[in-house]
Amino acid sequence: MRKGGAWYEGTADAIYHNMWLLSRSEAKHVVVLSGDHIYRMDYEAMVQEHKDSGAKLTVACMDVPREEATAFGVMATNAKKQVTDFYEKPSDPASMPSDPNRSLVSMGIYVFEMEALQQALEQDAELDSSSHDFGKDIIPKLIDSQGVYAYNFGDDKGRVARDCYWRDVGTIDSFYEANMDLLEPVPPMNLYQENWGIRTYEPQLPPARTVPSATGNEGIFINSIIANGVVNSGGSVHHSILSSNVRINDGATIADSILFGDVTVGEGCQLVNCIVDKHVNIPDGTVIGVNPTEDARRFHISEKGIVVIPEGYVFE
Repeated sequence: MRKGGAWYEGTADAIYHNMWLLSRSEAKHVVVLSGDHIYRMDYEAMVQEHKDSGAKLTVACMDVPREEATAFGVMATNAKKQVTDFYEKPSDPASMPSDPNRSLVSMGIYVFEMEALQQALEQDAELDSSSHDFGKDIIPKLIDSQGVYAYNFGDDKGRVARDCYWRDVGTIDSFYEANMDLLEPVPPMNLYQENWGIRTYEPQLPPARTVPSATGNEGIFINSIIANGVVNSGGSVHHSILSSNVRINDGATIADSILFGDVTVGEGCQLVNCIVDKHVNIPDGTVIGVNPTEDARRFHISEKGIVVIPEGYVFE
């Protein structure tokens, strides 16, 4: 928002208005990432391949079923992995020569030569007709004028164990599904590779625990991920993810749900297919996720039926 107080107009525009930060770094290469993707990747291996190829831009790519490729930028490459064509969200995606049922798509992960990035953004900023987006505007023009190469995500290069997991979590449903993926018997993304840990902020809280309630009910966790500070006092939690400092009280049942930090679930509550944001106190006996008509009066419901209780929501 450095231009007349307006919001960024596209992915390229966002970086253009922060080029002053990059310019003063004196870096020769820039790695551009998206903030709403879930994956594990060793960027060093991609940067090294970028340097070895002499590319001005390297685009990380993966192959997906052809019917899903309409949601991505679809690429075509030659034998040297140089990108020869790029189509943003085509209605009829081109298939890979090696497999007619799959397409090669951009992951929205880029390595640029600093000079090439700055020049491309400055030229794009002058075009009123541009949407100022990497996929729609920047990459197609660079293919025509400069060397653009593809980097295959999930090959044997780099230090990350090969799981090829990548998800775009730009919607409520995709965010929910990515979380539920972690509850599979063998999760498709490995959180437990000892030499490649996933970093996050962990508040200093006591370990999670279950305790019997005053009525004698035992706290139960089944196939769930539980953070520090969680106390389950006589409730039942099944196939759910609980963030730090959550309290589950006597007789409450939680299934197929995601609870953010500092949530309290009252006695006898029933939560099914829910996402509960931070700092929510759910009163005793509340039922959510069972009656869509009733839930719709109070909460947002996603296309696939996930009920979202917003941060700090106060029940009347």
